[in-house]
Amino acid sequence: MSRCPVVFLLDVDNTLLDDDAIQQDLTRRLEHAFGITCRDQYARILEDLFVEVGYRDYVGALQRYRMRGPPETALSLSCFLIEYPYDDRLFLDALEVLKRLGKLAPTVLLSEGDVVFQARKLARAGLCEAVEGRVLIYASKATLSEDVERNYPAERYVLVDDDLRALEVAKKSWGKRVTTVFARKGDHTGRLRSLRAQSLPDVTITHIGELLGDLPRLWTAPQLIPRSKSRKRVDAVARATAEVS
Repeated sequence: MSRCPVVFLLDVDNTLLDDDAIQQDLTRRLEHAFGITCRDQYARILEDLFVEVGYRDYVGALQRYRMRGPPETALSLSCFLIEYPYDDRLFLDALEVLKRLGKLAPTVLLSEGDVVFQARKLARAGLCEAVEGRVLIYASKATLSEDVERNYPAERYVLVDDDLRALEVAKKSWGKRVTTVFARKGDHTGRLRSLRAQSLPDVTITHIGELLGDLPRLWTAPQLIPRSKSRKRVDAVARATAEVS
């Protein structure tokens, strides 16, 4: 495959899709239908599994839960997850951002999780169609760069993610070939302070809709690292983006 000048890579959960709200809806459903005890039991399993794998594995947690909870609970949760209206949980402007970026360069969705459930979730949210099926669902962020390089080779990448770990992995793998865009959600102050200067995100946005603005200007938005240290990287991506605009 020939290399593209630029490929945009976008995380899904809590970058394009409000996964926190989905979790809240799920726990409310559990509490309403089966009580606080069942709600808390599933929530603990889900959190323990998150620590193990690094993402919310709803299906994996459900498989563990069915060994402990009432059988009717597992059936109810399965139906809830399969039929949930995920398109209602897209962040404002998420689809417009994908449409805009797709006109500039190939745009790919990256998502961790169960390949069957995640594919169903992305399809019901309208995200698969929005990127013409360019979706990579992987089991670990450690394999992110290998999967992307093999399927979507490019001279440069722009990765948008709410997870600082994923941005670190990409920067270690691709170095100056990637611009990391941190979709900041919540308070990450402690985590940011623990990062080395070269591992900090190149660009920070507070909501996905910022990518509807002038892209070269976005690269010079307020940074989490001193301007003098990030200027060269920011200018390089601005030039690459301008070439495909």
